[in-house]
Amino acid sequence: MKNLICILCFLSGFNITVQAQLTHVVYFETDQFEVPETEHNRLLMFLSEIEGLDIQKISIYGFTDDRGSDSYNLVLSQERADAIKTIFSNNEFDETIITNVDGKGEILIKLIKEEDLNKIRGLNRKVEIIIQPYNPPRDLTVIPEKKNTTESILDENLKAGDKILLENILFKTGYSTLLPESKKTLEDIATVLVDRKDIYFTIQGHVCCTQNSRDAIDRKTKQRNLSLARAKYIYDYLAKKGVDKRRMKYVGMRRKFPLGGEPKFDRRVEILITYVGETTQRN
Repeated sequence: MKNLICILCFLSGFNITVQAQLTHVVYFETDQFEVPETEHNRLLMFLSEIEGLDIQKISIYGFTDDRGSDSYNLVLSQERADAIKTIFSNNEFDETIITNVDGKGEILIKLIKEEDLNKIRGLNRKVEIIIQPYNPPRDLTVIPEKKNTTESILDENLKAGDKILLENILFKTGYSTLLPESKKTLEDIATVLVDRKDIYFTIQGHVCCTQNSRDAIDRKTKQRNLSLARAKYIYDYLAKKGVDKRRMKYVGMRRKFPLGGEPKFDRRVEILITYVGETTQRN
């Protein structure tokens, strides 16, 4: 009996650490594949819940009700699935982990236990999203290489055309606000730039994961200008800390220059040096 209790305790503890498959359903109006506003907001809340997971794959399946021909329903269900994939992309989710985007056509009425035919059809006009995290989660701990910090690079001899990636300036997925661990780094960079009165520069904002070099959507403003919003966030912060606005510009680079690594590193800001005056001008 004691052995059985021990086994049950072990299994209970094991289940706590295992990340189970997650699902979310998006419902559509009759004959429509545009996501209704209420459903769009529900989906954004779901994305906020899963963005911190180490996701192995995402599957997206579209469905219709029983009305319409088979060929019509297959096309409509695929359009619904594609619409959901687009929202994932617009909100900086890595498309390489979206392994299935399939329209399945209609769901048979008899598969749902419900007497109200209209309600049944409403439940069948949907897209099912299945999130499969790594089980168990991977160890993503990375030992950083020893290299010059951004602050030390900014304090060196610079010339027009130099581009500096702001190390550890990382943004929350879908937003122009920094992750908490990046704020101290930005404060240190501001201190250096206040002193470097001899350099003029452009702040370049970037996003990850969108299609065809497009910009991502800023979840706060609902506008497709997230890369610009990130650059302006840094611009406003530096100006508030005392960097002369006449020395700075900011632009959004969309997703034209991905780094090719982890998506979080494409949610970044770089500084392009546009002019360097005489070093004697520095305090």
